[in-house]
Amino acid sequence: MPIGVSIFLFCSVWITMAQLLAQEEKEKTTALKDLLSRIDLDELMKKDEPPLKFPETLDGFEYAFNENGQLRHTETGEPFVFNYKEDLHRWNQKRYEALGEIITKYVYERLEKDCNLKRETLPVDADEDEPKSFIYVSEDALTNPEKLMVLIQGSGVVRAGQWARRLIINEDLNSGTQIPFINRAKEEGYGVIVLNPNENSLEVEKIPDPSKNPSPDTSDEPAEKRERKEERDNKKKKDLYEKYRNPQRELETEHIPIRENSTPEEHTLYVWDHFISKSPAKNIYIVAHSYGGLAFVNLMIQREPEVKNRVRAVAMTDSVHNVWHQEANKSIQDWLREHCCNWVSSPEPLDTLVDPMLTDCPRVSAGTEKHELTSWRSFHSIFKFFCNALKDHEDETSSSPVTTRSSHRMKNEDL
Repeated sequence: MPIGVSIFLFCSVWITMAQLLAQEEKEKTTALKDLLSRIDLDELMKKDEPPLKFPETLDGFEYAFNENGQLRHTETGEPFVFNYKEDLHRWNQKRYEALGEIITKYVYERLEKDCNLKRETLPVDADEDEPKSFIYVSEDALTNPEKLMVLIQGSGVVRAGQWARRLIINEDLNSGTQIPFINRAKEEGYGVIVLNPNENSLEVEKIPDPSKNPSPDTSDEPAEKRERKEERDNKKKKDLYEKYRNPQRELETEHIPIRENSTPEEHTLYVWDHFISKSPAKNIYIVAHSYGGLAFVNLMIQREPEVKNRVRAVAMTDSVHNVWHQEANKSIQDWLREHCCNWVSSPEPLDTLVDPMLTDCPRVSAGTEKHELTSWRSFHSIFKFFCNALKDHEDETSSSPVTTRSSHRMKNEDL
């Protein structure tokens, strides 16, 4: 047989086999599509993930805080377990968030019952039906003539009285809440104001607009176009199932901003104007964690003369402020260097001076590398810093013929 004929026959056989394989693969794909089209993917996925419904109390979660302020399981005594159900990260995360909301309410109760703080509604002239927020104040916050302490938390899900939700759940109430600061401040004669900078809006369920979602029966789309669209939707559902196994749709919500308190910066400025500045206290002290430090610098830019006249010292803990980015003028930068100290996350021992080349304000180690722990680890140093600041101010304003000015900067030999 000639070579040319052999090659032709071989090619013909190869092409035929390829066509048969392609046809078989096409039939398999068609069968798979037909199977998927008859499976209710939503129902299938619901069987894979438990409902996103969780208890509304600590008792319902079977957890409670023990005498050391640690969250423990009421039966096993074990700490909180995040991965309650394996391979269901979203469900575990939603469970954690639900517990976090209960923790927030629990901290509010402690502020009111144990610390004897009361709520003040914001805005102060709010209508009955408009979104509102609130802060906490001590009984003497607006009458104490000597000292007032203001606590400003960082950003995120934390609310009034909290430094870090994760610490409250995984460590204890002392490290994660502002309660130790409040109690000691009251013992040392301070009035107290607790800000709530992350309560910026009212979350409500979003009502769908029927006009934007016409039903398939009333649609003017051609049947062929609708079929292609349904096929794409089914593919998205399948991809979603394979990748995340997230079956349950969450409620669509929208946020209605709270008037004059829609951001942490707005909130801090509002509380200054309507509460802090109205206090008769001659000496105001501020503790500002993380984003709270940025909010304070913004306050100072907006109310520089008032802040300089009333605030004696500011203790920042791992503050994220930036005097250059925030465009603080030279007089503000000079004031910060003299009256502020920033306890930052660092492996160095507590109160060790770090980053001396930065000129915004003195930075010392909080004795921990964990950002959220910086406030608690620097607790005693902060109160000593405030005490020294008051002594410095009294020396400056004394009637002694010779007065000396000692810097408010944190010095290693003072600690």
